[in-house]
Amino acid sequence: MSSESLPLSGARAVAPARDAAPANGGYNYGFVGRAVAEAIGSFLLLFVGIGIAIFGNTAGGGIGSPLAFGLALAGAMAAFGFISGGHFNPAITLGSAVAGRTAWKFVLPYILAQLVGAVLGVAILWVVITGHDQIGEQARQFLTGTANGYEEHSTNLFPLPSALLMEVVGAALLTAVFLGAASRKAGTGSRRSVAVSGAFAVGVTYAVLLTVLVPVTNGGINPARSTAVAIFSEGWALEQLWLFWVAPLLGAVIAGLIFRSVDMTIDAHSNNAAAALDEDTDDTDTVKPVAAKPAVTKPAKPASDAGSTTPVVDEEARGFFDKPAGGAGTTRPEDGTPGNRA
Repeated sequence: MSSESLPLSGARAVAPARDAAPANGGYNYGFVGRAVAEAIGSFLLLFVGIGIAIFGNTAGGGIGSPLAFGLALAGAMAAFGFISGGHFNPAITLGSAVAGRTAWKFVLPYILAQLVGAVLGVAILWVVITGHDQIGEQARQFLTGTANGYEEHSTNLFPLPSALLMEVVGAALLTAVFLGAASRKAGTGSRRSVAVSGAFAVGVTYAVLLTVLVPVTNGGINPARSTAVAIFSEGWALEQLWLFWVAPLLGAVIAGLIFRSVDMTIDAHSNNAAAALDEDTDDTDTVKPVAAKPAVTKPAKPASDAGSTTPVVDEEARGFFDKPAGGAGTTRPEDGTPGNRA
């Protein structure tokens, strides 16, 4: 809408409604559409990340699993982020809700969809491995090698407090990057453009954080990822699964609370600035009348046929309200009726 088409009230233009039109290109996606997007993104994330972790180690070479997870997350966010926000992680969903970016009514459907997508992604890998004649019997061992654990099941035998701290910090950082990159204040584009621009930042951050966490917990941060792998792994993975739900969710809540306070502070400053602008505009709306300049008289020259002087009004010193209405004060020489001053 152009500024010329805005209705005016006094000297101020009435701004259009902030949320008058959907920000995602004109489409409003309901629970089903959003949940399907989250399930597909989570499926892609696990299928690619765990698949490379298994088959990459078997064949040798190729990209590492952390980088694969990061690239898959970036691709999923760019493809489906404008529909659901591109979470694909229960921790990010909870952190986004705490920050006020996602409605609470979407939290449970998102998490369930993420779990379904993740389990399906790992289940397909399980079917593929078990169908192999030579390595089929080792399918559970392959999946166990990608499970998250601590103490004797940690890659380098890190104890529970270390694993807990690393998972909390990692999830908090990932959630913070997501909230910052996908913020409505990060740009003025549509939801699709914001999702695409934030996908690179979140994907790279995810890959880097997993690289740091692999030696400690085998790279968690995502409860859906940990749950899907634990289902097809040895029994200890399910026993230690609680930590990989509690720690990421705690870190996400911390990041969400921080961003919520920042958003509230920014909104408060914006409201104060808008109120101050309104007060200044109100002062300029009232037009004060301009006082008329007093007429200045000069002594007239004595007329040749009269002995008295007549005051002459200085035309240049007249104000707007000093001009005679309708040309009053002048007469036509031929008939004596009022005339217009030239």
